[in-house]
Amino acid sequence: MEHVTEGSWESLPMRLHPRVLGALRELGFPYMTPVQSATIPLFMKNKDVAAEAVTGSGKTLAFVIPVLEILLRREEKLKKHQVGALIITPTRELAIQIDEVLAHFTKPFPQFSQILWIGGRNPGEDVERFKEQGGNIIVATPGRLEDMFRRKAEGLDLASCVRSLDVLVLDEADRLLDMGFEASINTILEFLPKQRRTGLFSATQTQEVESLVRAGLRNPVRISVKEKGVAASSTQKTPSRLKNYYMVCKADEKFNQLVHFLRNHKQEKHLIFFSTCACVEYYGKALESLVKGVKIMCIHGKMKHKRNKIFMEFRKLQSGILVCTDVMARGIDIPEVNWVLQYDPPSSASAFVHRCGRTARIGHGGSALVFLLPMEESYVSFLEINQKCPLQEMQLQKNTGDLLPKLKSMALADRAVFEKGMKAFVSYVQAYAKHECGLIFRLKVLLEGLPC
Repeated sequence: MEHVTEGSWESLPMRLHPRVLGALRELGFPYMTPVQSATIPLFMKNKDVAAEAVTGSGKTLAFVIPVLEILLRREEKLKKHQVGALIITPTRELAIQIDEVLAHFTKPFPQFSQILWIGGRNPGEDVERFKEQGGNIIVATPGRLEDMFRRKAEGLDLASCVRSLDVLVLDEADRLLDMGFEASINTILEFLPKQRRTGLFSATQTQEVESLVRAGLRNPVRISVKEKGVAASSTQKTPSRLKNYYMVCKADEKFNQLVHFLRNHKQEKHLIFFSTCACVEYYGKALESLVKGVKIMCIHGKMKHKRNKIFMEFRKLQSGILVCTDVMARGIDIPEVNWVLQYDPPSSASAFVHRCGRTARIGHGGSALVFLLPMEESYVSFLEINQKCPLQEMQLQKNTGDLLPKLKSMALADRAVFEKGMKAFVSYVQAYAKHECGLIFRLKVLLEGLPC
């Protein structure tokens, strides 16, 4: 289905519950986005759906509303420990976000209990919480959910609880498989009843996703929604309101350009992507010293317990900087991100698109900028051809000053900073060597051109 028009929620063929409509009004969503108007009627009519749509297009509501409506229409009411719906998503940040959206809609329906199962929390406490409060709707990451099926000895027989399952949602399905969760997903599917509705949502349709569609969905309706004005032959994957820029600078100018840019945009909200956890640790520390008067936070995949707190805190900020890895690249909805800055180009072209999609979400404007070394400039043409993602050149900023002596003196004065810098450099080189565009990102040329 292409070019689905937006419509009011009242125009749906199956009428939504008045309290669901009330929650939509409270959230300020008077109209459906194309992916919502294409998906919701089919999902509510008990069809399996495999939906593909650009990032930031409103996929979360496209499954949250049908999940609730299907459970409301059940002939038998769910008991406390009966699971009616299961939403699986790849990262804990995305799971928290979905759980929050879902809570807006379950609030008027006290008969439904919902529970969040993610890494970074005590699994024993999760078991106890389920035993006490139940969980008719579970939002979970695959690893934690698979673990919960193994906790029968602790008094949780999840395999019995999911026999009542009506709906399964696999969100960001392509990323679920990219991150190596295929075995976990297959294990989970074996526990679930075959008579269920399944919705599979992704930004890109890969061969692995196609295999999952065949394994987990029965005769699904396939939905591919393009933005208005995008030709059917095109495969644009970035939001139409996104302004996408690139800047070409030498290796010894790159950090100076980044800091100068941030100092001139202090009132805005930024995500800065680096290729590795060690780079996030080092550059986060460096930026704290050099960009004053702005909140700077760091998040990466090796953080266990702090990630949830940092993510929630950054979402509430009016302005600030989040230094991060690709753990923040997919599906995460942070309000009013003005700029996505890619200090290191990602290892894959699809990751580039997903990073950019953290801004210009659901009708809002936003901008993205990637920093490229002179030898990497042909990456711009590659993205335009490979991802239908055109970029405009941004000229080098003038009078940036040279901050590299300051970085050196910081490292000499503090051994911890020196060690973070060493780890960041080694991990950066290792990541660079694994880039999928080896003809553009040539390690030998990189090492020859780096400042001593």
